[in-house]
Amino acid sequence: RNQESSSSGHYLAVVLSRLANAVTPLWRLPYQEQLQVKYESQRKILQTLASRLEELGIDAQKPGGLCCPLQPVVPSPIINGYRNKSTFSVNRGPDGNPKTVGLYVGTGRERNIVCVKANHVENIPSKHKQVAQCYEEFICRSPLDSCILFHEGGHWRELVVRSTSCGHTMAIVTFHPQQLGQEALATQKALLKEFFTCGPGAVCDLTSLYFQESTMTRCSHEQSPYQLLHGAPHIFEELLGLKFRISPDAFFQVNTAGAEVLYQAVGELCQASGDTVLLDICCGTGTIGLSLAHRVSKVIGVEVVEKAIEDAEWNAAFNGISNCEFHSGKAEAVLPQLLASWEDARPLVAVVNPSRAGLHYRVVRAIRNCRAIRRLLYVSCKPEGEAMRNFLELCCPPDPRKKLTGEPFAPVLAIPFDMFPHTIHCELLLLFTR
Repeated sequence: RNQESSSSGHYLAVVLSRLANAVTPLWRLPYQEQLQVKYESQRKILQTLASRLEELGIDAQKPGGLCCPLQPVVPSPIINGYRNKSTFSVNRGPDGNPKTVGLYVGTGRERNIVCVKANHVENIPSKHKQVAQCYEEFICRSPLDSCILFHEGGHWRELVVRSTSCGHTMAIVTFHPQQLGQEALATQKALLKEFFTCGPGAVCDLTSLYFQESTMTRCSHEQSPYQLLHGAPHIFEELLGLKFRISPDAFFQVNTAGAEVLYQAVGELCQASGDTVLLDICCGTGTIGLSLAHRVSKVIGVEVVEKAIEDAEWNAAFNGISNCEFHSGKAEAVLPQLLASWEDARPLVAVVNPSRAGLHYRVVRAIRNCRAIRRLLYVSCKPEGEAMRNFLELCCPPDPRKKLTGEPFAPVLAIPFDMFPHTIHCELLLLFTR
């Protein structure tokens, strides 16, 4: 029995270490060493960009083989527990519990996936871990199975926890209805609400509790509406002196304190004057545009998530900002129409903050072909990925075959921001001018 206990303890220690190494691979390094690792990573990216531009016939080599000067990595004001959004999965744990709430280790291809509690992961705040533990307790009490593979049945799935510096906490439970009728679904929602309001889960003191019926890996609000079971429909965050409303699926930078530092730098590099128009592409809830609205004559925001645009408009009104307009829709559909007939004589500065998928080619083409845009700030969470394609499209020579007729941009400055301590990732702010 002692040998079994020792073996079990060793296995758990190995799994916990594997999770920490997978989610926060730099967690063992002192923070200054983490920043140096990230600086070297960003330097290689800029070297790659310089080489790729050279292949296009553009003389982009600067000292060190970089395409532009690279500043040191700006550190995060908060190093541990900085995440304001965490996504927890439900699957079999190291002890065999099929209702373990945590993060995955392993791969489907090797069939060695195990779900490990995230209590020791340093970038997740204790409040999120508390909600995850309570959710696990609830589904373990439930007679309904967890939904590990859709075709094998089961119901209880993902948990998303969002929190703010104002002390607000939102929990979103994803549930696969399978063949359950409306009455049975109503019963499960009532039990979930009771657990988090009157039962053991009340200790979480949730501001909002949402429930989403989802038959897919991910569903938007339009595909399957978020159902508010308890509390307020939104949580609120304060950033750079403004108050922002956040919906369940609205994008908000995962490190709020880090976002403040990033947005201040964006504001400085915009070199905006009183008559500048700021074009905020992939604007989310409007954080960048609204935080800079006092520096410019007008802000125009574009965002695909409809609920995020509703939040952006509310945020503008609540903060007394009247020089902003927001457009809901895919940037590749909205932006070309917006810029094709642009005749405003005021200076136009563009800020883009896309997802890891980068910008659609039609968005890049619209920016290139709009002569009024002389200054562009590109914020990328994965510059070595699809964003690299965008950088090349922005800087390549004109190509009439691709309807890319506008004057090319050139990278002039790069600043990395450590928005994700303990991980290998950081946010790169690249300034392009022409």
